[in-house]
Amino acid sequence: MTHPPATLDRPATIADVARLAGVSVPTVSRVLTGAARVSEERRHRVDKAIASLGYRPSAAAQVLASRRSMTIAIVAANTSRYGYAEAIRGVEESARAAGYAVIIVVVESERNDEVRAAVDAVLRQSVAGVVILKFDPPGVAALKALQSAVPVVALSGVPEAGVPQAVLDESEAAAALTEHLLNLGHATVHHVRIPPSGKEDGRTTGWRLALQRHRKWVPPIEDVSWDVTTAYEIGTRLAKDPEVTAVFCGNDETAMGLIRGVFDSGKKVPRDISVVGFDDHPLASMFIPALTTARQDFAELGRHGTAQLMALLEGESPLALETVEPPLVFRESTAPPSKHPR
Repeated sequence: MTHPPATLDRPATIADVARLAGVSVPTVSRVLTGAARVSEERRHRVDKAIASLGYRPSAAAQVLASRRSMTIAIVAANTSRYGYAEAIRGVEESARAAGYAVIIVVVESERNDEVRAAVDAVLRQSVAGVVILKFDPPGVAALKALQSAVPVVALSGVPEAGVPQAVLDESEAAAALTEHLLNLGHATVHHVRIPPSGKEDGRTTGWRLALQRHRKWVPPIEDVSWDVTTAYEIGTRLAKDPEVTAVFCGNDETAMGLIRGVFDSGKKVPRDISVVGFDDHPLASMFIPALTTARQDFAELGRHGTAQLMALLEGESPLALETVEPPLVFRESTAPPSKHPR
Protein backbone atom coordinates (compact mmCIF):
# COMPACT_ATOMS: atom_id res chain seq x y z
CA MET A 1 0.00 0.00 0.00
CA THR A 2 1.34 3.47 -0.91
CA HIS A 3 0.93 6.09 1.81
CA PRO A 4 0.95 9.83 1.14
CA PRO A 5 3.58 11.91 2.90
CA ALA A 6 2.73 13.30 6.30
CA THR A 7 2.95 16.82 4.88
CA LEU A 8 1.12 17.87 1.73
CA ASP A 9 1.30 20.97 -0.46
CA ARG A 10 -2.49 21.32 -0.13
CA PRO A 11 -5.11 20.86 2.59
CA ALA A 12 -5.51 17.19 3.48
CA THR A 13 -8.71 15.47 2.40
CA ILE A 14 -10.64 12.60 3.93
CA ALA A 15 -9.25 10.38 1.12
CA ASP A 16 -5.69 11.27 2.21
CA VAL A 17 -6.55 10.24 5.78
CA ALA A 18 -8.03 6.96 4.54
CA ARG A 19 -4.94 6.12 2.47
CA LEU A 20 -2.50 6.95 5.29
CA ALA A 21 -4.54 4.94 7.80
CA GLY A 22 -4.98 2.03 5.41
CA VAL A 23 -8.79 2.09 5.69
CA SER A 24 -11.74 3.07 3.48
CA VAL A 25 -13.19 6.57 3.25
CA PRO A 26 -16.49 5.41 4.84
CA THR A 27 -14.48 4.06 7.80
CA VAL A 28 -12.91 7.48 8.33
CA SER A 29 -16.37 9.02 8.10
CA ARG A 30 -17.68 6.62 10.75
CA VAL A 31 -14.81 7.55 13.07
CA LEU A 32 -15.53 11.26 12.56
CA THR A 33 -19.29 10.99 13.04
CA GLY A 34 -19.48 8.23 15.61
CA ALA A 35 -22.43 6.94 13.57
CA ALA A 36 -21.28 3.31 13.73
CA ARG A 37 -18.86 1.20 15.71
CA VAL A 38 -15.25 1.02 14.52
CA SER A 39 -12.59 -1.21 16.07
CA GLU A 40 -10.18 0.48 18.47
CA GLU A 41 -7.24 -0.49 16.25
CA ARG A 42 -8.77 1.21 13.18
CA ARG A 43 -9.90 4.21 15.19
CA HIS A 44 -6.33 4.65 16.48
CA ARG A 45 -4.93 4.49 12.92
CA VAL A 46 -7.43 7.06 11.71
CA ASP A 47 -6.77 9.40 14.66
CA LYS A 48 -3.04 9.08 14.07
CA ALA A 49 -3.42 9.86 10.34
CA ILE A 50 -5.61 12.89 11.12
CA ALA A 51 -2.99 14.24 13.50
CA SER A 52 -0.13 13.51 11.10
CA LEU A 53 -1.80 15.24 8.16
CA GLY A 54 -3.35 18.06 10.14
CA TYR A 55 -6.72 17.15 8.63
CA ARG A 56 -9.55 19.46 9.59
CA PRO A 57 -12.95 17.83 9.04
CA SER A 58 -15.83 20.05 8.03
CA ALA A 59 -18.96 20.39 10.08
CA ALA A 60 -20.27 17.41 8.10
CA ALA A 61 -19.17 15.05 10.88
CA GLN A 62 -21.58 16.52 13.39
CA VAL A 63 -24.26 17.06 10.77
CA LEU A 64 -24.21 13.46 9.58
CA ALA A 65 -24.67 12.23 13.13
CA SER A 66 -27.43 14.69 14.05
CA ARG A 67 -29.04 14.99 10.57
CA ARG A 68 -29.46 18.74 11.06
CA SER A 69 -28.29 19.44 7.52
CA MET A 70 -30.77 20.74 4.98
CA THR A 71 -28.61 19.75 2.01
CA ILE A 72 -28.61 16.52 0.02
CA ALA A 73 -26.18 15.38 -2.67
CA ILE A 74 -26.87 13.86 -6.05
CA VAL A 75 -24.09 11.62 -7.39
CA ALA A 76 -24.16 10.92 -11.12
CA ALA A 77 -21.76 9.96 -13.89
CA ASN A 78 -23.39 12.37 -16.32
CA THR A 79 -25.55 15.47 -16.01
CA SER A 80 -26.32 16.22 -19.66
CA ARG A 81 -27.86 13.01 -21.07
CA TYR A 82 -31.63 13.16 -21.23
CA GLY A 83 -32.46 10.52 -18.61
CA TYR A 84 -29.81 11.70 -16.17
CA ALA A 85 -30.79 15.35 -16.48
CA GLU A 86 -34.49 14.59 -15.97
CA ALA A 87 -33.83 12.41 -12.91
CA ILE A 88 -31.68 15.18 -11.43
CA ARG A 89 -34.49 17.67 -12.11
CA GLY A 90 -36.98 15.45 -10.29
CA VAL A 91 -34.70 15.14 -7.25
CA GLU A 92 -33.91 18.86 -7.17
CA GLU A 93 -37.52 19.99 -7.47
CA SER A 94 -38.88 17.66 -4.81
CA ALA A 95 -35.94 18.29 -2.45
CA ARG A 96 -36.43 22.05 -2.79
CA ALA A 97 -40.14 21.65 -2.06
CA ALA A 98 -39.17 19.84 1.16
CA GLY A 99 -36.84 22.69 2.14
CA TYR A 100 -33.55 21.05 1.12
CA ALA A 101 -30.76 22.46 -1.03
CA VAL A 102 -29.06 20.16 -3.54
CA ILE A 103 -25.44 19.75 -4.60
CA ILE A 104 -24.36 17.63 -7.56
CA VAL A 105 -21.18 15.54 -7.53
CA VAL A 106 -20.00 13.93 -10.76
CA VAL A 107 -18.16 10.61 -10.61
CA GLU A 108 -16.12 10.52 -13.81
CA SER A 109 -15.59 6.74 -14.05
CA GLU A 110 -15.56 3.55 -12.00
CA ARG A 111 -11.79 3.84 -11.44
CA ASN A 112 -10.89 3.71 -7.76
CA ASP A 113 -9.28 7.15 -7.74
CA GLU A 114 -12.28 8.75 -9.44
CA VAL A 115 -14.73 7.08 -7.05
CA ARG A 116 -12.61 8.12 -4.06
CA ALA A 117 -12.58 11.71 -5.30
CA ALA A 118 -16.37 11.74 -5.64
CA VAL A 119 -16.89 10.15 -2.22
CA ASP A 120 -14.50 12.65 -0.68
CA ALA A 121 -16.38 15.52 -2.35
CA VAL A 122 -19.65 14.27 -0.84
CA LEU A 123 -18.32 13.63 2.66
CA ARG A 124 -16.60 17.04 2.82
CA GLN A 125 -20.00 18.67 2.48
CA SER A 126 -22.62 19.08 5.19
CA VAL A 127 -25.05 16.67 3.55
CA ALA A 128 -27.91 14.87 5.22
CA GLY A 129 -28.09 12.13 2.58
CA VAL A 130 -27.36 11.15 -1.00
CA VAL A 131 -29.33 10.15 -4.10
CA ILE A 132 -27.18 8.11 -6.50
CA LEU A 133 -28.01 7.63 -10.18
CA LYS A 134 -27.07 3.97 -10.60
CA PHE A 135 -27.49 3.84 -14.37
CA ASP A 136 -23.88 2.89 -15.16
CA PRO A 137 -20.69 1.39 -13.68
CA PRO A 138 -19.56 4.68 -12.06
CA GLY A 139 -22.91 4.93 -10.28
CA VAL A 140 -22.65 1.32 -9.11
CA ALA A 141 -19.15 1.95 -7.73
CA ALA A 142 -20.23 5.16 -5.97
CA LEU A 143 -23.16 3.36 -4.35
CA LYS A 144 -20.92 0.63 -2.95
CA ALA A 145 -18.51 3.23 -1.59
CA LEU A 146 -21.11 5.51 0.02
CA GLN A 147 -23.99 3.39 1.27
CA SER A 148 -22.34 2.54 4.59
CA ALA A 149 -21.28 6.15 5.30
CA VAL A 150 -24.45 8.24 4.81
CA PRO A 151 -28.18 7.69 4.18
CA VAL A 152 -28.40 6.70 0.51
CA VAL A 153 -31.16 6.02 -2.02
CA ALA A 154 -30.43 4.65 -5.50
CA LEU A 155 -32.22 5.47 -8.76
CA SER A 156 -31.88 2.65 -11.27
CA GLY A 157 -33.28 0.43 -13.98
CA VAL A 158 -32.10 -2.68 -12.12
CA PRO A 159 -32.92 -3.51 -8.46
CA GLU A 160 -30.03 -3.39 -6.01
CA ALA A 161 -30.20 -5.55 -2.88
CA GLY A 162 -29.73 -3.92 0.51
CA VAL A 163 -30.40 -0.27 -0.34
CA PRO A 164 -33.63 1.79 -0.64
CA GLN A 165 -34.25 2.45 -4.32
CA ALA A 166 -36.61 3.76 -6.94
CA VAL A 167 -36.52 1.61 -10.06
CA LEU A 168 -37.88 1.95 -13.57
CA ASP A 169 -39.26 -1.46 -14.58
CA GLU A 170 -37.24 -1.58 -17.77
CA SER A 171 -37.40 -5.35 -18.14
CA GLU A 172 -41.20 -5.46 -18.46
CA ALA A 173 -41.26 -2.51 -20.87
CA ALA A 174 -38.51 -4.01 -23.03
CA ALA A 175 -40.35 -7.34 -23.16
CA ALA A 176 -43.56 -5.56 -24.19
CA LEU A 177 -41.78 -3.67 -26.99
CA THR A 178 -40.22 -6.90 -28.24
CA GLU A 179 -43.59 -8.67 -28.16
CA HIS A 180 -45.14 -5.76 -30.06
CA LEU A 181 -42.70 -6.42 -32.90
CA LEU A 182 -43.28 -10.18 -32.77
CA ASN A 183 -47.05 -9.64 -32.84
CA LEU A 184 -46.63 -7.60 -36.02
CA GLY A 185 -45.23 -10.76 -37.63
CA HIS A 186 -41.46 -10.33 -37.39
CA ALA A 187 -39.57 -13.64 -37.10
CA THR A 188 -37.25 -12.25 -34.43
CA VAL A 189 -35.97 -8.95 -33.05
CA HIS A 190 -32.35 -7.80 -33.09
CA HIS A 191 -31.02 -5.77 -30.17
CA VAL A 192 -28.64 -2.81 -30.14
CA ARG A 193 -27.48 -2.43 -26.54
CA ILE A 194 -26.35 0.78 -24.87
CA PRO A 195 -23.54 0.52 -22.26
CA PRO A 196 -24.97 -1.46 -19.30
CA SER A 197 -24.52 -0.61 -15.62
CA GLY A 198 -23.43 -4.19 -14.90
CA LYS A 199 -23.38 -7.50 -16.69
CA GLU A 200 -26.87 -6.91 -18.11
CA ASP A 201 -29.54 -4.24 -17.69
CA GLY A 202 -33.30 -4.68 -17.64
CA ARG A 203 -33.75 -3.58 -21.26
CA THR A 204 -31.60 -6.44 -22.51
CA THR A 205 -33.08 -8.93 -20.05
CA GLY A 206 -36.65 -8.11 -21.11
CA TRP A 207 -35.79 -8.42 -24.80
CA ARG A 208 -34.18 -11.82 -24.31
CA LEU A 209 -36.96 -13.18 -22.10
CA ALA A 210 -39.63 -12.14 -24.59
CA LEU A 211 -37.87 -13.94 -27.44
CA GLN A 212 -37.37 -17.05 -25.33
CA ARG A 213 -40.99 -16.99 -24.15
CA HIS A 214 -42.14 -16.97 -27.79
CA ARG A 215 -39.50 -19.55 -28.76
CA LYS A 216 -37.80 -17.22 -31.20
CA TRP A 217 -34.15 -17.14 -32.20
CA VAL A 218 -32.10 -14.78 -29.99
CA PRO A 219 -29.70 -12.89 -32.30
CA PRO A 220 -26.23 -11.79 -31.13
CA ILE A 221 -26.29 -8.45 -29.30
CA GLU A 222 -24.93 -5.38 -31.08
CA ASP A 223 -23.12 -3.06 -28.64
CA VAL A 224 -22.86 0.70 -29.07
CA SER A 225 -21.11 3.42 -27.11
CA TRP A 226 -22.76 6.67 -26.02
CA ASP A 227 -21.54 8.13 -29.32
CA VAL A 228 -24.52 7.77 -31.69
CA THR A 229 -22.22 7.39 -34.69
CA THR A 230 -21.66 3.81 -33.51
CA ALA A 231 -25.41 3.23 -33.88
CA TYR A 232 -25.26 4.76 -37.36
CA GLU A 233 -22.54 2.31 -38.36
CA ILE A 234 -24.56 -0.64 -37.06
CA GLY A 235 -27.58 0.64 -38.99
CA THR A 236 -25.63 0.64 -42.25
CA ARG A 237 -24.49 -2.92 -41.58
CA LEU A 238 -27.86 -4.33 -40.52
CA ALA A 239 -29.50 -2.75 -43.57
CA LYS A 240 -27.45 -5.09 -45.76
CA ASP A 241 -28.84 -8.22 -44.05
CA PRO A 242 -32.21 -9.25 -45.54
CA GLU A 243 -32.95 -11.34 -42.44
CA VAL A 244 -33.05 -8.25 -40.24
CA THR A 245 -36.60 -6.87 -40.19
CA ALA A 246 -36.96 -5.57 -36.60
CA VAL A 247 -34.55 -3.89 -34.16
CA PHE A 248 -34.95 -2.95 -30.50
CA CYS A 249 -32.55 -0.14 -29.57
CA GLY A 250 -31.44 0.53 -26.01
CA ASN A 251 -32.52 4.18 -26.13
CA ASP A 252 -34.08 6.67 -28.52
CA GLU A 253 -30.83 8.41 -29.48
CA THR A 254 -29.41 5.04 -30.53
CA ALA A 255 -32.57 4.36 -32.54
CA MET A 256 -32.27 7.71 -34.31
CA GLY A 257 -28.64 7.06 -35.23
CA LEU A 258 -29.46 3.56 -36.44
CA ILE A 259 -32.40 4.77 -38.56
CA ARG A 260 -30.16 7.32 -40.26
CA GLY A 261 -27.70 4.55 -41.06
CA VAL A 262 -30.52 2.41 -42.53
CA PHE A 263 -31.77 5.38 -44.57
CA ASP A 264 -28.31 6.21 -45.94
CA SER A 265 -27.99 2.57 -47.01
CA GLY A 266 -31.02 2.92 -49.27
CA LYS A 267 -33.55 1.26 -46.94
CA LYS A 268 -36.58 2.70 -45.18
CA VAL A 269 -38.10 2.47 -41.71
CA PRO A 270 -40.55 0.85 -41.16
CA ARG A 271 -41.01 -0.47 -44.71
CA ASP A 272 -37.80 -2.52 -44.65
CA ILE A 273 -36.87 -2.54 -40.95
CA SER A 274 -39.04 -1.71 -37.94
CA VAL A 275 -37.22 0.07 -35.13
CA VAL A 276 -38.16 0.75 -31.51
CA GLY A 277 -36.33 2.90 -28.99
CA PHE A 278 -36.55 3.42 -25.26
CA ASP A 279 -37.06 6.47 -22.95
CA ASP A 280 -39.39 8.67 -25.08
CA HIS A 281 -36.83 11.39 -25.65
CA PRO A 282 -38.42 14.81 -26.36
CA LEU A 283 -37.37 14.45 -30.02
CA ALA A 284 -38.84 10.93 -30.40
CA SER A 285 -42.25 12.23 -31.49
CA MET A 286 -40.69 14.77 -33.90
CA PHE A 287 -38.26 12.38 -35.59
CA ILE A 288 -39.09 10.97 -39.04
CA PRO A 289 -40.47 8.41 -38.63
CA ALA A 290 -41.79 9.16 -35.14
CA LEU A 291 -40.40 6.54 -32.77
CA THR A 292 -42.28 3.75 -31.08
CA THR A 293 -40.75 3.62 -27.61
CA ALA A 294 -41.24 3.19 -23.85
CA ARG A 295 -41.93 6.39 -21.95
CA GLN A 296 -39.51 6.65 -19.03
CA ASP A 297 -40.55 9.31 -16.53
CA PHE A 298 -37.10 9.99 -15.12
CA ALA A 299 -38.28 13.09 -13.26
CA GLU A 300 -40.93 11.03 -11.47
CA LEU A 301 -38.26 8.47 -10.66
CA GLY A 302 -36.23 11.26 -9.06
CA ARG A 303 -39.26 12.38 -7.05
CA HIS A 304 -39.87 8.81 -5.80
CA GLY A 305 -36.23 8.47 -4.77
CA THR A 306 -36.25 11.82 -2.95
CA ALA A 307 -39.39 10.85 -1.05
CA GLN A 308 -37.62 7.69 0.11
CA LEU A 309 -34.59 9.70 1.25
CA MET A 310 -36.83 12.15 3.13
CA ALA A 311 -38.43 9.20 4.93
CA LEU A 312 -34.98 7.93 5.92
CA LEU A 313 -33.99 11.34 7.25
CA GLU A 314 -37.18 11.51 9.31
CA GLY A 315 -36.38 8.17 10.91
CA GLU A 316 -39.09 6.31 9.01
CA SER A 317 -38.71 3.02 7.14
CA PRO A 318 -39.19 3.66 3.41
CA LEU A 319 -40.15 0.94 0.98
CA ALA A 320 -37.06 -1.03 0.00
CA LEU A 321 -38.18 -0.82 -3.63
CA GLU A 322 -40.49 1.59 -5.42
CA THR A 323 -41.20 0.69 -9.04
CA VAL A 324 -42.22 3.10 -11.80
CA GLU A 325 -43.68 1.28 -14.82
CA PRO A 326 -42.88 2.84 -18.25
CA PRO A 327 -45.88 2.83 -20.61
CA LEU A 328 -45.42 2.07 -24.31
CA VAL A 329 -45.93 4.74 -26.96
CA PHE A 330 -46.80 3.44 -30.44
CA ARG A 331 -45.83 5.67 -33.37
CA GLU A 332 -44.67 5.36 -36.97
CA SER A 333 -41.39 3.41 -36.77
CA THR A 334 -42.95 -0.07 -36.60
CA ALA A 335 -45.03 -2.06 -39.09
CA PRO A 336 -45.54 -5.68 -40.24
CA PRO A 337 -42.59 -7.05 -42.22
CA SER A 338 -42.62 -6.10 -45.89
CA LYS A 339 -43.80 -8.66 -48.42
CA HIS A 340 -41.72 -7.33 -51.28
CA PRO A 341 -38.10 -8.48 -51.87
CA ARG A 342 -35.52 -6.30 -50.21
